Amino acid sequence: MDFQDYKGVWVFIEHKEGMVASVSLELLGAGRKLADKRGVELAGILIGENIKDLTKTVFEYGADTVYVYDQPIFKHYRTESYMKALLDCTDKYKPEIILFGATSTGKDLASAVATDLPTGLTADTTELDVDEETGLLLASRPAFGGNIMATILCKKYRPQMATVRAKVMKALDPQSGRTGKLVEETISLKEEDIRTKVLEIVKETVKKVRIDEADIIVAGGKGLGSYEGFQLIHQLAETIGGAVGASRDVVEAGWIDHAHQVGQTGVTVTPKIYFAIGISGAIQHIVGMKNSGLIIAINKDKEAPIFQNCHYGIVGDAFEIVPILIEQFKFALSREKVTNTRNG
Repeated sequence: MDFQDYKGVWVFIEHKEGMVASVSLELLGAGRKLADKRGVELAGILIGENIKDLTKTVFEYGADTVYVYDQPIFKHYRTESYMKALLDCTDKYKPEIILFGATSTGKDLASAVATDLPTGLTADTTELDVDEETGLLLASRPAFGGNIMATILCKKYRPQMATVRAKVMKALDPQSGRTGKLVEETISLKEEDIRTKVLEIVKETVKKVRIDEADIIVAGGKGLGSYEGFQLIHQLAETIGGAVGASRDVVEAGWIDHAHQVGQTGVTVTPKIYFAIGISGAIQHIVGMKNSGLIIAINKDKEAPIFQNCHYGIVGDAFEIVPILIEQFKFALSREKVTNTRNG
């Protein structure tokens, strides 16, 4: 394999209901940094039906080139059809790096493409870098139960591929009016060539907990001792209008549902304020909340790793500190309410 034939950084652009997925915008930001470091182009690859208007967004968020497969057969995501389009484009233009969001679609497509090429694939990446000279992608993720960070390299094959978790990268500020090269591609693919058919799309009506959208998260760990002790987290969250988060140990203990788990095996969050109460700060948890605007930690163990990853740390017993915080928050909020009533 001649690596000289492979050049450029690509991002697979996910979209839904006429909007580019936020994880794809985040990856364009990360991809822009990698491409600039290597001195190569950043490209987005967009597959679907009636999706050419989305190229405007892709250009404004950093892409130099957008490859578009706009055909009726791509109306709904199916592994086989999307894989054939991506393989077709990869064979023609030979990128050195392809990034996918670590979503159900991104992970499904990336694994299928990597198997067919074949090449390596690093899953659930939380940090990205590239060697300026060799072009080696440095894709890092927690390993061994979240106890260490492993940097994975693909030295023998191209393109290098990685899926990247949502919320761990930051999108660039869009540049209104920015444009680039649009490359429209087609592929000879008939409906009878695809083994799966989409018969119906059923939208889920059950309301799910979405802590990744919360501005304030109050998260608790095993340091709270029991299910009963964990109720302190709910009390503080209710007082300040925050969502409840939890460490993996808490979820595994059955104190709260997995939808509330923050970390590598849970949800990645970026709230404005994150309370980490009774959480030691294992790597697998840190990667899920490290980009929060303000991190406040409370733990009895002054050596807890969480104190190396917070803006404010309180060493002490949560069962003494949190009730005081609740009391003070209630007092402050009641005064604000009275002030607003008078001014209203």
